[in-house]
Amino acid sequence: MGVFTRVARPAILAVSRSERLRRSAERLPVTRDVVHRFVPGETVWHALDAVGQLRNSGRMVSVDYLGEDVTAIETADETVRAYLTLLDALGGRTEPDGTVRPLEVSVKLSALGQALPRDGDKIALENARIVCLRAQQVGAWVTVDAEDHRTTDSTLSIVEDLRVEFDWLGMALQAYLKRTEGDCRDFAVAGARIRLCKGAYDEPASVAYRDRDDVTASYLRCLQILMAGAGYPMVASHDPAIIAAAPDLATRNGRGRDDFEYQMLYGIRDIEQRRLTDDDNTVRVYVPFGTQWYAYFVRRLAERPANLTFFLRALADRGH
Repeated sequence: MGVFTRVARPAILAVSRSERLRRSAERLPVTRDVVHRFVPGETVWHALDAVGQLRNSGRMVSVDYLGEDVTAIETADETVRAYLTLLDALGGRTEPDGTVRPLEVSVKLSALGQALPRDGDKIALENARIVCLRAQQVGAWVTVDAEDHRTTDSTLSIVEDLRVEFDWLGMALQAYLKRTEGDCRDFAVAGARIRLCKGAYDEPASVAYRDRDDVTASYLRCLQILMAGAGYPMVASHDPAIIAAAPDLATRNGRGRDDFEYQMLYGIRDIEQRRLTDDDNTVRVYVPFGTQWYAYFVRRLAERPANLTFFLRALADRGH
């Protein structure tokens, strides 16, 4: 295991949970300037500008209103209103595109009330249903994001309930969790849209693979299960090995380029995103926006040494 994975990544993820550091970072203009590499802005209109540029380049989008671990029902209600405003704005940009919808929103159930001390699951379910209804009306998709492993059972239960009414609803699964192969089998049989990512949280070895090679191996096993199933795999990775393996797995399981998609994060490997798109692959870019960017941004720094290097170099350049 490399020094970055063994030492730097856990330390960076610990920083993501610090309220004191969050408040300090959000006050620094230099930090906010650098953040725009990964988060295009704080308002719906900033997000829509990014969506327009990505769509003009042939890429699809999944837009996320940043926020998580909401502990007040009023904040959950504000999040719902933000998604409805976003979907109404996206509704003017929807277009027929076969069975794949080019516009999507991503939601974290903890931002919709899942973490509330009383009836959190029920509140998150109802709020997610409101978002799904509006998405259905405007012709967009919704995918439910994955969070730390303690929320997984609740999240899967809510998604299964919602899929009774919205069978197009997507779900993110994290390959570093040891349980994910089984979850992939269940959703592959159900024919669900699954966004398969490696995982962005600092999980204990009791529930997650910690070694980079073990995580990659788990990802490829999970992807094989999804490619062989009845659903729609979404290959959410920047790893060249995984990107290279996806077409072979698809072909082996009788899938063409329209039967799965690649997903990458806004601001990361843009050249590769364009290369895949130019080669007639379906590429969807995850576009986050909002004022609650700190935890998301720090997790991006923890994912790849190149992201951290970019951040440190940018800070150094602005300090001169």
